Amino acid sequence: MGSLSGISLLVVSACTTPAPRPRPTVTLMPSVVPRPDGFVRTAWTDDPFARGAFSFPRVGSTPEDRIAMRQSVDDRLYFAGEATAEVDPGTVQGARASGERAAAEVQVAAEPGERIAIIGAGIAGATAARRLSDDGFSVVVIEGRDRAGGRIHTARSNNWPIPIELGAAWVRNIDRGSLADDLMRLGAEVTAIVSTKDARNLTGAAVDLGSVGSQAVATAMMWASTQPGDVTLEVALRESGAADLPNEPESSGVSQATLLEHYLAADITAGQGVDPDELSAWYATDPLLATGEGDRLVTGYDALLTELLEDLEILPSSAVVNVTSSERGVALRLARGDSLSADRVVITVPLGVLQAGTIEFDPPLPFSNRGAISALGMARQEKLVLRYDTAFWSTDAVLWATVGGDADFPLWVNLEPITGEAILVATMGGDTADRLAKYTDAELLDAAMASLVPFVDPDHSV
Repeated sequence: MGSLSGISLLVVSACTTPAPRPRPTVTLMPSVVPRPDGFVRTAWTDDPFARGAFSFPRVGSTPEDRIAMRQSVDDRLYFAGEATAEVDPGTVQGARASGERAAAEVQVAAEPGERIAIIGAGIAGATAARRLSDDGFSVVVIEGRDRAGGRIHTARSNNWPIPIELGAAWVRNIDRGSLADDLMRLGAEVTAIVSTKDARNLTGAAVDLGSVGSQAVATAMMWASTQPGDVTLEVALRESGAADLPNEPESSGVSQATLLEHYLAADITAGQGVDPDELSAWYATDPLLATGEGDRLVTGYDALLTELLEDLEILPSSAVVNVTSSERGVALRLARGDSLSADRVVITVPLGVLQAGTIEFDPPLPFSNRGAISALGMARQEKLVLRYDTAFWSTDAVLWATVGGDADFPLWVNLEPITGEAILVATMGGDTADRLAKYTDAELLDAAMASLVPFVDPDHSV
């Protein structure tokens, strides 16, 4: 779910309306990079059942907002999902833990045999449903999509040599839970990653990224922590002086200021799906893409959902548009017109869906819940996956960084050392993701291929 902890790759699901399209700025001839033999691009933010990739701490929000958001309402409505997780929000681990927590809260309030409705068949909903069903409750899972899994989506195709994780693909913080162990028990491929990074400038010369970017951000966040109120990371970098770096190129051909720009583009905007002018400098998490030691790449994430949802009652293609609660129970109205009732409901839809107001609550949710929902941010993160029959590159590094020039594709993940297949993954975030979403497939591929020029093997012929 987001960055390397959750590569959220969704197939484009709808055509855009005719409108003038921004054209990619190509500074290098893309013809030296071969056209991919297959590709997938995402439409995560436009997905009506997601409305973004994962939650993030927007400036002005606090960790207490996640606690307030998940507070039950009259012992009838309960909330789960990664946005409600205090530990590891934005991850499968956080979402799974939230499902366990919500199920435990229901168990305390409910009578044996009550009817419990779960809205959303993602990992949080599936976890809550499994536990409540095993505890003897009558459970129905209501899912707006025509498939279960939510932001976990394993796609298998004869055109791809391995299953492609269109949703969550990585496990982080493996010392905090047994997710990796559970996936391996279920037959999923879980591969330990030792990340290596190959950074190059536009001419293909090696660049030492060093710690200029991370130190500047750390300095800015330390300065922000002493201020009377929260500020954005952008403001903290400027006001603290941490962004005042030399513009003169060093021996690698790039300046310290350029190194900071790359760090913000790759590790903040792309990695966290948010621009520095939105991200809280008080509560921003450590960037994820700069490291990777101890991470686990998963192939076959859907095995987790298969086990959890086995033998449960699931209503697919059943978007909930109204939730009416009273002392007698809860009535749910579906978009297709029919209704159903339950004693209690666990709501696990993503933060972006709640913010969009596509589910009407009657009576309205308490101000504390609504305030928390509006305070947190929903990351805009998209991915582009390229498949090649034969690798054209000259590096075995897992992470590729292009420093200087166009920052639309500042970092690529090379899956060949991990899977043996010539597959590259780019991550785009924030305003960049919104802008690139307007590109046609051809425009997006041209821009992506241009960013890959520094990594072309000189002996490779197109």
